[in-house]
Amino acid sequence: MLAQIAANIGLIALGVAGLYFGAEFLVRGGANLASKLGLSSLIIGLTLVAYGTSAPELVVSLDSALSGQMDISVGNVVGSNICNIALILGLSSVICPLPVNGGLLRRDVPVMLTVSVLFSAVYICFCGIPRWCGAVFCIGIVIYTVMGIRASMGGTAEKDGEEKPSKQMGVLASILFAFAGLGILVAGSKAFVHGSVEIAKLLKVSEAVIGLTLVAVGTSLPELATSVVAAIRKECDIAIGNIVGSNIFNILFIMGSVGVITPFSGGESGISAVDLAMMIGTAFMLLPMMMTSKRISRGEGVLLLSVYIAYTAWLIYKA
Repeated sequence: MLAQIAANIGLIALGVAGLYFGAEFLVRGGANLASKLGLSSLIIGLTLVAYGTSAPELVVSLDSALSGQMDISVGNVVGSNICNIALILGLSSVICPLPVNGGLLRRDVPVMLTVSVLFSAVYICFCGIPRWCGAVFCIGIVIYTVMGIRASMGGTAEKDGEEKPSKQMGVLASILFAFAGLGILVAGSKAFVHGSVEIAKLLKVSEAVIGLTLVAVGTSLPELATSVVAAIRKECDIAIGNIVGSNIFNILFIMGSVGVITPFSGGESGISAVDLAMMIGTAFMLLPMMMTSKRISRGEGVLLLSVYIAYTAWLIYKA
């Protein structure tokens, strides 16, 4: 047993290293790509970085839906959106207070709030996601992405602070760097989760607790590593954009795809109104934080972390 635990600890260490270096590559490549293409770091965070780090959620949700495990599919997205704001954004702002881009506050955060409320309303009304609604969500992510890129290229996206000096990498090298980072991130998160779950099983931890903690946070590890590294590197637009963009992508594209491929409605749901309210509530918590001082402070980060700890404790107690 000790040999197995040691081997899995080694796998966890390998996963942590992959998460760190993958995030470093992704943030550096993404920031440089924004500079070379004349785009804001925010739009790179909201699209390339956010959509890429949501790959684990996409795989898990589609696989679960195709296997008929709809509650896992929906719960993965709802739980990840809560984790993204309360845990990841909270931790990132504790490490480094995050200034808020004006365009993010006017455009992207309202979109995140709207789709969170809309998805919750649809899910409660239909006890699922009808195909037509999934199609509308998928069209929505296309419109959102195109409008965001056009706004950035048109020079309407604000850039807080001074312009960063141009890096040495070219466009192709930046793209390769970013995608290499994504690959390393996903591999690192899988190694970390696998090692952690195996140790938990060896120590006789229940599957319910494993699912509610290790697996739930596991699919958000790429976002966690990327936003924390971005905060450390002072790439605040990428740190915040990654979270807001990921939450929008999770609902519109992932839940939209699930609705189109395997529509479901009318069944008994294990996703409670409390879970949906928590997802909406954490999203709305960002508004006063962002509007008051145009940044998320360390104190507000601690508040977000406290909310996540309380919610996780409630989940484990309920289980």
